[in-house]
Amino acid sequence: MEAMLTTTSPLRTLRQHHRHLQHHPLCLSSSTLSLPSSSTFGHTTRLLRITSKSWRRNPSFSAKSQVSPTPTVASTTKDIPTQMKAWVYEEYGSVDVLKFESNVVVPEVKDDQVLIKVAAAALNPVDFKRRQGKFKATDSPLPTVPGYDVAGVVVKVGSQVKELKVGDEIYGDISEKALEGPKQFGSLAEYTAVEEKLLALKPKNLDFAQAAGLPLAIETAHEGLERLGFSAGKSILVLGGAGGVGSLVIQLAKHVFGASKIAATSSTSKLELLKELGADLAIDYTKENFEDLPEKFDVVFDAVGQCDRAVKAIKEGGSVVALTGAVTPPGFRFVVTSDGAVLKKLNPYLESGKIKPVIDPKGPFPFDKVVEAFSYCETGRATGKIVISPIP
Repeated sequence: MEAMLTTTSPLRTLRQHHRHLQHHPLCLSSSTLSLPSSSTFGHTTRLLRITSKSWRRNPSFSAKSQVSPTPTVASTTKDIPTQMKAWVYEEYGSVDVLKFESNVVVPEVKDDQVLIKVAAAALNPVDFKRRQGKFKATDSPLPTVPGYDVAGVVVKVGSQVKELKVGDEIYGDISEKALEGPKQFGSLAEYTAVEEKLLALKPKNLDFAQAAGLPLAIETAHEGLERLGFSAGKSILVLGGAGGVGSLVIQLAKHVFGASKIAATSSTSKLELLKELGADLAIDYTKENFEDLPEKFDVVFDAVGQCDRAVKAIKEGGSVVALTGAVTPPGFRFVVTSDGAVLKKLNPYLESGKIKPVIDPKGPFPFDKVVEAFSYCETGRATGKIVISPIP
């Protein structure tokens, strides 16, 4: 079972738990661990960066305003607090249910898990849909600390952890199944506990904010392409090519899967980004209907919920994967399974700069602006990923 806010009685609200935190069964042990005195990382390499006027390649981040600092790592487990700052909701609903709490219990670490000092997190559509209660039948119990994507530093390891060690800089999607019992303690907190198998070492050329924007989106993009049976020499149309998943589908299709031709849709202002990412054909959905194009494609990756139109854009025998909205045959849907092995496989492409994270220009959002970040996510207008950094 996932770490709960209590183990001795039915789940109560966080405020009730706060009165009993000093005697809480999930408080961490005080066994001593040897930790490095400091942790550093290399400067950021090339990535696509958004400006108000154009898309352009930016050789580096400003250390002052854009690079996520390495979190301060505790020297022993005695230095890991029993309480932490976190965003919490105790009921389903609008952004108004999100509350900032300063004394949430730090989750316990199971044998196969590591405890992460969170440096950055990112939002995905599944985050606000979960908060709205759309998956309540399979959700973990309330109250919930939201967040799937994480980047940070390992500060404690479970007894069965084999590869990761204290001080490692890592990233990943912390819930193996996004909709089936996702973690009650998410990534919008100072600490989160995650199974080792879901994590990978952070690419050396990316800072924490960049890395946090990748896991769920890049794993969804990769698994979707695999489920489509996509391979070298095939053509693809990406609907929503400037979004968090779509921007990575384009890059993976080009650099990992060897696409023969890539087409993608976006609004007028984002067409140049599609070309920067590797699209051969950038389609302005405000001016033309992609299904009316004479050219058809082997597969369509639908990240925006237009499967009924997407099936008209495929060749005979082609297929469509739809991430949202109604599914029209031969289209199909899947829900990603988080797997750190996929991140490890893709790390060389990230470290070489062939695949780049795209961070929305409104971010990174500071930790105290999570409500604003959620509200923006729900507009569906974000470019790339909405990142929260630094935490706290």
